[in-house]
Amino acid sequence: MRVVVAEDLFLLRDGLVRLAEAYGHTVVAAVDTGPAALDALRTGPDVAIVDVRLPPTYTDEGLQAALTARRELPGLPVLILSQHVEQLYARELLADGNGGIGYQLKDRVLDAGQFMDAVDRVAAGGTALDPTVVAKLLGRPHRADPLAALTERERSVLELMAEGLSNTAIAGRLFLSEGAISKYTTTIFAKLGVGADTDTNRRVRAVLAYLDADR
Repeated sequence: MRVVVAEDLFLLRDGLVRLAEAYGHTVVAAVDTGPAALDALRTGPDVAIVDVRLPPTYTDEGLQAALTARRELPGLPVLILSQHVEQLYARELLADGNGGIGYQLKDRVLDAGQFMDAVDRVAAGGTALDPTVVAKLLGRPHRADPLAALTERERSVLELMAEGLSNTAIAGRLFLSEGAISKYTTTIFAKLGVGADTDTNRRVRAVLAYLDADR
C-alpha cells in the first residue's frame, strides 16, 4: 500500500513512517508543510496520514490540503490526525458523504495495532473516527436532537458504526448476532432519514445527519 505522511513534528513523522513500513507498506512521501502535503496527496496514494495543523500558519493547512485533494480525487483515503477533538473538522471531513475518511487523536498512535487498523479501514474506503471524537459528536446537546428517536441500543450501534466498525465487529463488541446488528443499522438509517445507497456511504451519512441537525 502506498502511503503519504504529512506531519511537521520530526519525531512523530519519522515514527509514522517507520510504523507504516513495519506493517509492510511503502511510504511514498513524508512531508512537513501544507503545500507539500497537497502536492503529495495529488499523486493519489492508497492512503494518507495528515496532521490538521501544518506550516506555514499552523492552523488547518493539513485539513484544507486533504479537502482540496478529495475534491480533485473523489474518495481519496485520508486519515486526519489532531491533538484535540475539533468537531468542525470532523464535520467538514464527512460533508461529502463518502468513505475513506478517518479522524484520530495523536495519542492513538501509541497503540500501533489499533492505529494501523484504522489506517487500513480508511484505505479500504471505510471510516475510522476516534472514539473520543464520536463521544463528543453524539453527546453534545442540540436544539433539535436527531437521535431522539433512537433507543439506547441503537445509539450504541451508531457510535460503533461511526468509529468505522463493521457489523461483524459491532456484533462482537455488543455480544449480539450479526443479524441483530443488521436490523439495528437498518432501523437507524430509517429513523435518521438516510436513503438507500452503498453501505459505506449510508454509515457516513448516518453520522452526518446528526451533525447537520444544528447547522
